[in-house]
Amino acid sequence: MQTFMNFLEKYLSMPMAKLSEQRHLRAIRDGVVSSLPFIIVGSMFLIVAFPPVPESTALYQWAQAHAFEILIPYRMTMFIMSLYITFGIGYNLAKSYKLDPLSGGQIAVASFLLTLTPIALDKVGFVLPMANLGGHGLFMAMIVSIFSVEIMRFCKTRNITIKMPEQVPPSVARSFEALIPVAFVVVFMTLITVVLGIDVHSLVDQAVSPIVKAGDTLFGVLLPVFLIGFFWSFGIHGISVIGAVARPLWEKYLGANAEAVAAGSPIPHVAPETFFQWFVWIGGSGATLGLVLAMLFFSKSSYLKALGKTTLVPSIFNINEPVIFGTPIVLNPMLIIPFIFIPLITTTISYFATTLGFISPTYVMAPWTLPAPIGAYLSTGGDWRAIVLVLVNIAISFVIYIPFFKMYDQKLLEEEKAQTEENKETHSNEPNLA
Repeated sequence: MQTFMNFLEKYLSMPMAKLSEQRHLRAIRDGVVSSLPFIIVGSMFLIVAFPPVPESTALYQWAQAHAFEILIPYRMTMFIMSLYITFGIGYNLAKSYKLDPLSGGQIAVASFLLTLTPIALDKVGFVLPMANLGGHGLFMAMIVSIFSVEIMRFCKTRNITIKMPEQVPPSVARSFEALIPVAFVVVFMTLITVVLGIDVHSLVDQAVSPIVKAGDTLFGVLLPVFLIGFFWSFGIHGISVIGAVARPLWEKYLGANAEAVAAGSPIPHVAPETFFQWFVWIGGSGATLGLVLAMLFFSKSSYLKALGKTTLVPSIFNINEPVIFGTPIVLNPMLIIPFIFIPLITTTISYFATTLGFISPTYVMAPWTLPAPIGAYLSTGGDWRAIVLVLVNIAISFVIYIPFFKMYDQKLLEEEKAQTEENKETHSNEPNLA
């Protein structure tokens, strides 16, 4: 077993951990994460516009009458998430290269906006189509952000910049340093989208459509769940590794679901990140709230009994590093098996519950530190059945963890008894100096 674990760590987990720290993937991850406050706050206005109350109530009628005004904050935040993410990616990638991060973010935004074709309207002037500013344009945002900063880096390393005298304030000097890369990016993107008339968003959509479709299948949701649990079992932050690749896709699903709700259309996707957050990783990766409950009810060893009491509150709020490293689950064959496979079971149940219409798909980004029943209720726009599913999944994880936990608990209990006997023998052999 240990040989197999060493083999996996050497040839799979370590290379994947290095991949998660790759410069461009890290910039994408940090750029997406930087937009979360706007996504969370913006998505809450969807609940206000479509309150979880019967349609006959006065509150629902008022919300529908004022839906246009209520949804304006949503359309200026979550609905155009790609714009915020573009700046975040450009900023973080430039920072990793030790370039001016502000210039990196700005040049990325300029490049992304130039992928859109303004529309002329009578009595209004030119307007930008907003559809590609949301989750739909996320992959394009990643591409142009990386392209723009790489042009900026190329000009910097080849000294293709305008250098100002030392007496010039640094902020002014940085502006002139960015002048040539900005000019190149603006001219190049204008040539592509305006002169040649190429719809780059359609090209990217065609290229990534197989990935988008696959990610919303049962296999597509089970694969990241398995890999995240697998990496955590080695002490590697699974969300950081897999999330760097999968989170942009999850955000695209979330944005599309929110747009569908705002438009009154059927919700298209099953598996935004909120699906995993509230129905799979209950208490954290590995659905460890069930393990903590097992500690509280069945612990015989003093260590696990104390650990269960200590980690209950953090687990309720989805913070489970104390459980993963304190139990420990890391490199622990007795607990790795349920830690990896319980989420696969709850994922399958939740996937079919959603696709068969037993619960509504998620479309609201609720803060991840909420207790799971509350987060699930909010993320589905107030579907009470989501609470039931969360409780069912907690019960499943609790029941499956019990036999594995009891084996580990018995092992620790025997070690504690042996340590107690050893201490007694040590004290009995000490000389009596009285």
